[in-house]
Amino acid sequence: MNPRVVGQTPQHPEEAHGRRHRLWPHPVLSLLLAAAWLVLVRSVEPVHLLGAALLAWAVPYGLTPWLPEASRLDWRAALRLMGVVLWDIVVANVTVARLTLGPLGRLRPAWVRVPLACDHPRVRALLASIITMTPGTVSAVVDERRGCIWVHVLNCADGAALVEQIKARYEAALLRVFCIDRPTDRALQE
Repeated sequence: MNPRVVGQTPQHPEEAHGRRHRLWPHPVLSLLLAAAWLVLVRSVEPVHLLGAALLAWAVPYGLTPWLPEASRLDWRAALRLMGVVLWDIVVANVTVARLTLGPLGRLRPAWVRVPLACDHPRVRALLASIITMTPGTVSAVVDERRGCIWVHVLNCADGAALVEQIKARYEAALLRVFCIDRPTDRALQE
């Protein structure tokens, strides 16, 4: 059994990850800041690369007390979700065009309650954003007290089918993106 010596490098990967996490608390934000800086200065001279690196480290590090902890993401799931959302936007545009160019009496607008499967604030916000970006859904209101999102739809023949589609196509995918294994399903509790 080796006792730990003061100043020794950490033996556990979790300790090394913790140190790296404290040094670069928001790596994605850091990359975005560095890229934005390089685009703004329109140069990749060494001095500008150094400035981008300094900015990419200093801003997230200095704002750590006010920023929420960075989430672990599954990037493959995020890319798949992006493809699904983009495809759904194209299909919904065609559907909405057919509905609005046809007889308006066929439209059945409705408010639909979508129960949320987890309390993760980013999942809720992104789900509401995805819903409102898709044509045919006019607005979405997150009701945190009841754990649901109220969706106003332009044409709703079957509310239950719409809820299942939103949960299967978007919410389940967002749970995979944020690596959330076992959500608290409020739908089962109500």
